[in-house]
Amino acid sequence: MTLYTRFAAHLNAALDALVAKGDLPGGLERRAVTVEPPRDATHGDLATNAAMVLAKPAGTNPRALAEKIAAELQKIDEVSAVSVAGPGFINMTLTDATWRDELATIHAEGDLYGRSALGKGTIVNIEYVSANPTGPMHMGHCRGAVVGDALASLLEFVGHDVIREYYVNDAGGQVDTLARSAHLRYREALGETIAIPEGLYPGEYLKPIGEKLAAEHGAAFVGAPEGDWLALFRREAVAAMLVMIRADLVLLGIHHDKFASEAELQAAGKPEAAEAWLRARDLVYDGVLEAPKGEVADDWEPVELPLFRSTKFGDDQDRPIKKSNGAWTYFGADLAYHFQKAESADQLIDIWGADHAGTVKRIVAAVNALTEGKTRFDVKLVQMVRLLRAGEPVKMSKRSGNFVTLADVVEEVGKDVVRFTMLTRKADAQMDFDFAKVVEASKDNPVFYVQYAHARIASLHRRAREAGIEATTSPDLSRLDTEELVLVKLAAQFPRIAESAALAREPHRIAFYLYDLAAEFHAAWNVGNERADRRYLIADDAGLTQARLYLAGAIGQIIRTGLGIMGVEAVEEMH
Repeated sequence: MTLYTRFAAHLNAALDALVAKGDLPGGLERRAVTVEPPRDATHGDLATNAAMVLAKPAGTNPRALAEKIAAELQKIDEVSAVSVAGPGFINMTLTDATWRDELATIHAEGDLYGRSALGKGTIVNIEYVSANPTGPMHMGHCRGAVVGDALASLLEFVGHDVIREYYVNDAGGQVDTLARSAHLRYREALGETIAIPEGLYPGEYLKPIGEKLAAEHGAAFVGAPEGDWLALFRREAVAAMLVMIRADLVLLGIHHDKFASEAELQAAGKPEAAEAWLRARDLVYDGVLEAPKGEVADDWEPVELPLFRSTKFGDDQDRPIKKSNGAWTYFGADLAYHFQKAESADQLIDIWGADHAGTVKRIVAAVNALTEGKTRFDVKLVQMVRLLRAGEPVKMSKRSGNFVTLADVVEEVGKDVVRFTMLTRKADAQMDFDFAKVVEASKDNPVFYVQYAHARIASLHRRAREAGIEATTSPDLSRLDTEELVLVKLAAQFPRIAESAALAREPHRIAFYLYDLAAEFHAAWNVGNERADRRYLIADDAGLTQARLYLAGAIGQIIRTGLGIMGVEAVEEMH
């Protein structure tokens, strides 16, 4: 049990004591009661809103209730002082011994510190990347890939069973366009001079596919009708694209558990099954959409279509699940896909590009309907990344034809830089990725700053050994004073940060926290540059050095664990 969960238990015991005395009614809802660091560290180590939350339902004054709760909390051995602030906030200051014990807990638990059973027994399906299988991955896909993968790791860290899924959109018009583009490259491989018309994919990545098809089929499909070769070329091109996409994902350290095919979904009759399920509950009906607002096109005519009652779930209009030609709409196919995912998961998460924001409401409505409100479903929108080089926009890649490939970027700056940088802002905030800045060795570069803290700690241990001082698992922690224990107070927040980030589906919180932890460590280190007595390595005082090595080692452990969630290596040397 980590410090924050332990003090939540202490607080519950204090409230139970007041109930037993008759100072507080029994049975009050306590879910909104929190124990967390105060916004102002000068107020203490922990704060609780218990009196503010419980006073009204208890029919009492919050300040008066706070005084009674404070009196109970003051009895806890780990608490050195309790104060009531403002209308009823309660602040606690803990003993130094309590923080030394928590430091020992971090060491004892190692990379298990911060893990929890928050999600135990819950299966979460997280679908991310799902780029159309029409070419190599680009930086527009990269951010969603990293956010999704880090979120999956975070959810596993707090106890969820996670299914990492990639949805292959291999049933739409874009894969027919891919097949036609591959056919051009096939003809080129057979010696024909080609021109890529607008609307087809111009990238050179299609050349090897054309060459393979030419080697296997010769000139059989050069002048053949499209119907003779389209399905074959589509199948071969999609398969080749998925090999390329998987290779790109490996560059980022990403591996999915499942690749779900849209074509297979439709062939298995999943959309029909979803429609039948909804019709049986009067959630799909045959109706006519209202005419478009504003000036109506001459060719518009009212057509009866199967419509999902999305207005029943908060959408602004009902949505068609089929087109007038009987083909499934994107929404109809997506609805069926989510129906399939919900069969094997308790919670669903989609990581989408921000350009899909307009369709969120309807798919949320559909999942709510299909799971009868029993499945938590979150859509996380990810904004595009603007690529810069020293402030100037980056030119496009020749290989792709019209964008910068993810492989190009990873090759230049490395996987860890890419992954960490993608998590340095909230997913729905715009991001600039400047090749010069992301490799800069400065405090303003979070990637460098956090990695440098870990490398500095590793270097400290090496230099201590060279000085003849070995780290020990049982140093005299009384040698650490209140000023040094500030680092432990921040390190002890890691478990609650991990849980809150998982609940909010926001992995960037781990990156923000690690930056703050690294900054606190660097600040303490820099004090030692000015005051010899505050240095971590004091050659003629092995006992004090061992205590500080122990402290630094705990900070290094938290950084390693946090970086592990982010999919970033914790380096021991900076080059």
